[in-house]
Amino acid sequence: MKILVINGPNLNMLGIRNPKVYGNGTYAELVGFIEEKAAGLGLRVKVFQSNSESEIVTEIQNAYGIFDGIVLNAAAYTHTSVAILDALEAVSIPTVEVHLSDIAKREDFRHHSFVSMYAFKTIKGLGFEGYARALEALVDYSAADSE
Repeated sequence: MKILVINGPNLNMLGIRNPKVYGNGTYAELVGFIEEKAAGLGLRVKVFQSNSESEIVTEIQNAYGIFDGIVLNAAAYTHTSVAILDALEAVSIPTVEVHLSDIAKREDFRHHSFVSMYAFKTIKGLGFEGYARALEALVDYSAADSE
């Protein structure tokens, strides 16, 4: 199973940006964590990060016919991007939404998620562990879909 993990704006600043909210782990540590968890589940994984909405949309579109699942932390675009929602709907790849922090316990504007309008599951507030849970959810989804 091939999984695409997409991380949005400012996630490349992990460990620097607001550690009380996002933790002390760096982006490189997050990527290593994801790759290790994916390998343990027998998954092939590609991890992509961009601060650009258009690059994220293009990465989603390019996933069509190649990836079996998407883990998406759209970061700030979660709350603003109809374009990302439309790209997800266009490719119809099973998607799990992930947030390091619990967006429901943060500022009001962070409570709305366009991504959750497509994703079959949202995982929030678990830090890096949320990515492991997202990978597991995709494995379970695929197993249930093949039955």
